[in-house]
Amino acid sequence: MSTVVIGSRGSPLALWQANWIKDLLQEHHSDLAVDIKIIKTSGDKIQDVPLAKIGGKGLFVKEIEEGLLKREVDFAVHSMKDMPIIFPMNLCIACVTKRENPFDALISKNNIKLDDLPKGAKVGTGSLRRMSQLLYYRPDLKLIPLRGNLETRLKKLETEGLDAIILAAAGLIRLGWSDRITEIISPEVLLPAMGQGAVGIETRKNDVDNQILLADMDHEETHYALDAERALVSQLEGGCNVPIGSFATLDGDQITLTGLVASLDGKTMYKKELTDLKTNAIALGRKLGDKLIELGADRIMQEIKSN
Repeated sequence: MSTVVIGSRGSPLALWQANWIKDLLQEHHSDLAVDIKIIKTSGDKIQDVPLAKIGGKGLFVKEIEEGLLKREVDFAVHSMKDMPIIFPMNLCIACVTKRENPFDALISKNNIKLDDLPKGAKVGTGSLRRMSQLLYYRPDLKLIPLRGNLETRLKKLETEGLDAIILAAAGLIRLGWSDRITEIISPEVLLPAMGQGAVGIETRKNDVDNQILLADMDHEETHYALDAERALVSQLEGGCNVPIGSFATLDGDQITLTGLVASLDGKTMYKKELTDLKTNAIALGRKLGDKLIELGADRIMQEIKSN
C-alpha cells in the first residue's frame, strides 16, 4: 500500500477540507493510505494585523508550499480564494473540486438582514473587497476589521459589540454552521472573491503519479470558472490590498464572468460582465481585466498602491 501526505493549516476549516480530500482520494483509490500533516503558516501566527498590511494571501500558503518543494508533503489543500496568482515554478494546482456556495453570508444579532440593519450599525469583516462594496451599498455602516478563523470571528460578534459580521458562506456550510447564517448576500451587492467556495489541490509539476491520483476528482465546470476569475485578477495585477471581485458562472458551453474594482472608501466602483465560450476562459478573464482598466480601474489601483 502506498502512502501520500497532505499538508494543511491547523484551523478547523482547513482540517475539514484536508480530511474531505483524504476521503475523496481513498474513495477513488482504495489501496492508498493518506496522512495529514499540520503546518503552521505566517498568516495563522499573525492574527492582530489586517492581511493587506502584512503581505496578503501568500501568508497562508508559503510554509505549506515549502513543504511540497522539500517533499515533506505530497499535496496541499487550499481554499482557492486564499491562493496567490503566482505559484512557485515547480508547483501547480492539479485538481479543483466542485464549488460550494460561492457567496458571502451575513451573520447578525437577532437575525436582522443587511437592508434592515440600523443606520451606523457595526459590521465586522477582514476583507477590503467586502468593505468597499458594503460602503458603496450602505455608506452609513461602520466597518470593523476582523481577523481569525471562523470560530474566532463568530465569537467576536458577541464579544466586540458588533451588530453583524460577514463571512464566506462555504466555510460555514462545510463546518455545519448553516443555521448561523442570517442571509446569503446577492452577488449584485457583494461580488465574491476569485475562487471563493472552491478547494484546490496543489502538488509538484514533475510528480506525474500524484497528478494521476487526482485526475478523476477534478470538477471541470469549477475549474473553467476559476481559470477565468484568476486570469482577471492576474490581468489587473491585483493583490490582497486592492478590492477586486471576480466571479464566473457556466451555462452549457458558455461562461459569463463579472468583475469589479472599487475604491477603499466605496465611493467609486467599476463593474463589467462579459460572456464567451468556456474554452476561452483565460482569454475572457484577461479581456475583462483590460475592459475594467479602460473604465478607470487602473486609477484606483495606482492610488491604493501609492498610499
